Amino acid sequence: MIFGIIGLALLLVLAAFFFMQHPMFGKLPEGVRLERIRQSPNYKDGSFRNQSPTKMILSNKSMPRMLWEFLFVKVKDLKPAEKLPAIKTDLKKLAPDEDVLVWMGHSSLYMQISGKRILIDPTLVSASPISFVNRAFPGTDIYHPDDMPGIDYLIITHDHWDHLDYRTMLNLKNRTGKVICPLGVGAHLEYWGFDPSKIIELDWNDYIQLDEGIQLTALPARHFSGRGLSSNHSLWAGYMLQCALGNIYLSGDTGYDTHFLKIKEQFGPIDLAVMENGQYNEDWRYIHFIPEDLVKAIEELQPKRLMTVHNSKYALGRHAWYEPLQKIQEASRAHSFNLITPMIGEPVRLKDSAQAFTKWWEG
Repeated sequence: MIFGIIGLALLLVLAAFFFMQHPMFGKLPEGVRLERIRQSPNYKDGSFRNQSPTKMILSNKSMPRMLWEFLFVKVKDLKPAEKLPAIKTDLKKLAPDEDVLVWMGHSSLYMQISGKRILIDPTLVSASPISFVNRAFPGTDIYHPDDMPGIDYLIITHDHWDHLDYRTMLNLKNRTGKVICPLGVGAHLEYWGFDPSKIIELDWNDYIQLDEGIQLTALPARHFSGRGLSSNHSLWAGYMLQCALGNIYLSGDTGYDTHFLKIKEQFGPIDLAVMENGQYNEDWRYIHFIPEDLVKAIEELQPKRLMTVHNSKYALGRHAWYEPLQKIQEASRAHSFNLITPMIGEPVRLKDSAQAFTKWWEG
């Protein structure tokens, strides 16, 4: 009996080992890329660090107990009971000169600015290495890699599965001009066949002139990285996109920290802030916004318009699927935030500050 259990355990370990050799797990930085990483002030003792000391998990619960609760403890309305409303805008038929943003669920965004096509964190096939884990909610998976037009700039915030989707990347690699990502993420992309000359890796506060009148700056976030058993070998980031429309801030995945006040001081007025909102848990509050910390960050940034993402497609946090939108709507009324709430696929006309949106999550 005991030998049978040991044998089964060994088989499971071997199966896991061989499974993790799949290219989708990516590659750790090495060579010249690793040498550059070692020069970063944000890299110490073999890994990237947040600006403030950051515990990933605050709970004293054991890992088996946390896993059990995640998998088996029921949460009311964790997933929608019905298909969510969405609009399938044909991105290939949008007028090239139209300044527009289209949310494709979770943190995936398509933007057209000054005639340039920009794609951010496109997770259009799977947010997990196992296809039946983290399935998209019904109605939210209407966009697929083939729906994307040719992309001028592909922007990645970090290498987690729900932001860097292997199969989406394979589809886009020959239809993308440049890829901008944090330090170390380029190792995955190069391993997957992206032309190294098209990959631009940035440290926090590095910037690049994408085009005449479009500048992108990588900014601190409070999070972590990793696609396998090891963490923080690549960096995570938010971004500021400076263009003819003004300053567009993308928070990326983050918890609250001092960097929001510094961003406001550095860039001045922010015309649109796209903020993480959802998949939170009190135990993860240092690495994902809980609702009250999101409000604090927005108050410090003072954006003219606010949009929130990282919600309404996957059940990664233990809260009702609609709770993030419900809470930010309530906070916006209390604090006079100019909140916009497009449904998945609904075009946001970036020059139209009067465009109205519905509370689509209320049914």
